[in-house]
Amino acid sequence: MKIRTLVMQMSVLGLSLLMISGCKTKQQKSTEAMKIKKEVVGVSDGKEVILYTLRNANGMTVKITNYGAIVTELTAPDKTGKFENVVLGFDRTDSYWKEPYISNCCYLGAIVGRYGNRIAKGKFVQNGKDYVLAINNGPNSLHGGIKGFDKVVWDSEPFENTDGQGVKLSYLSRDMEEGYPGNLSVTVYYTLMNDNSLKIDYDGSIDQACPVNITHHGYFNLTGNAKTNILGHEMQILADRYTVVDSTLIPTGELRPVAGTPMDFNQPHPIGERIEQVTGGYDHNYVLSDGIMPIRKIARIKEPVSGRVMEVFTTEPGVQFYSGNFLNGVLTGSGNVQYNDHWGFCLETQHFPDSPNQPLFPSAVLEPGARYKHTTVYRFGIE
Repeated sequence: MKIRTLVMQMSVLGLSLLMISGCKTKQQKSTEAMKIKKEVVGVSDGKEVILYTLRNANGMTVKITNYGAIVTELTAPDKTGKFENVVLGFDRTDSYWKEPYISNCCYLGAIVGRYGNRIAKGKFVQNGKDYVLAINNGPNSLHGGIKGFDKVVWDSEPFENTDGQGVKLSYLSRDMEEGYPGNLSVTVYYTLMNDNSLKIDYDGSIDQACPVNITHHGYFNLTGNAKTNILGHEMQILADRYTVVDSTLIPTGELRPVAGTPMDFNQPHPIGERIEQVTGGYDHNYVLSDGIMPIRKIARIKEPVSGRVMEVFTTEPGVQFYSGNFLNGVLTGSGNVQYNDHWGFCLETQHFPDSPNQPLFPSAVLEPGARYKHTTVYRFGIE
């Protein structure tokens, strides 16, 4: 009996150890699932292109590549709890640099700079000296020129903190790159927060005075996997003025009240409700403040069918609302979806367009010894 009892006890002990071992394995797998995924997906300009996959505690994911600091995918739940991609992008990361039309069009999900938005005729004066930039958008310079920040390979490293998981991306834009003076050292921190936000922190310094205006050019579609256009999205932008533009989308200098016009989104309106009254569609900078401010909510967007809501917070004085007017069906994105006009919208937090040539606009000049800093947060929820 003693032997039989001993054998039974050993069997129970063995089973218990096996169960404990199994529990540990399951926990380890859970921990591994939360780790940042890093994979080399190609080579551009002789440098490795890396794709990072971040995941937060609620199951949201974001994919970010160090080529162009591009957000290629961002998933968020709908009112039923279903996670779907809410940004425009491509399944193949190498499409961003290998396919000529894609690499020269639309800036999907990228960080743009050294100067995001337009500079009239590609010219500005700094400290009494004339500077000439590449002309790449009609008669003007757009989003940093021919090879802006969206087309370079950034140094990168993942990080984790109590807020969530992230990627740090750094780039040195050398003196006279794309015609801009000064060596600009810039760092962008993407953090996928555990409150279902994507936070973007910008930091930089320079050794010569130069206009600097860096922003994220993400296209959002809250239907999930871009099922249809964004004209039914209910847009709210908390701004009482906008910068009037000429036929080439360069500001005239006038800051016009939005009240009583199709530009007024202080109360939510479907994007498509009045878009036909705006020549070419929405592609305008909204005036949020007269300079850098503490972070505050500046926009809220709801997609009624999915129930998804996105709120935007920023420290910047302006935001460019772009309704995807030039997505002409040539691009086929993730999930083999054709990106037609108005298939995504952008809210690019920024300094005003053409600020270097507009003395009454908040200055975008970064001086030696000063820090370039701003923060933008895209927070997702349901309603």
